[in-house]
Amino acid sequence: MSIKINIDSAFAQFSDTWSPRIIADLDNYHIKIVRLSGDFPWHVHMDADEMFYVLEGILRIDFREHFEDISAGEMIVIPKGVEHRPIADRGEVKVLVIEQASVVNTGDGPANEYTKAAERLS
Repeated sequence: MSIKINIDSAFAQFSDTWSPRIIADLDNYHIKIVRLSGDFPWHVHMDADEMFYVLEGILRIDFREHFEDISAGEMIVIPKGVEHRPIADRGEVKVLVIEQASVVNTGDGPANEYTKAAERLS
């Protein structure tokens, strides 16, 4: 059975930041939406790539030796093993994330205050 999702309606169901919501599954991947505001801790995913598609706002991704600004309508793929830190310091950013279902949002290090299992939206 096909699944049709209205992204705006899905975002209207929550307002907290850095708490991803699963809106669909694609094979062994989760398609998530998330509101971002402020800084996120440095982290790395050793065994999985991560994709961010910015729907609204400007997302900065810091890498150890440079940074990238990703604007609405742009996406970035962060290869496995690359340490990074998302920053939303110019207002709230709405992002669609595609990553393996097993990925922990704060990477492979110890859990911290930002570590959250993604909730599934209905």
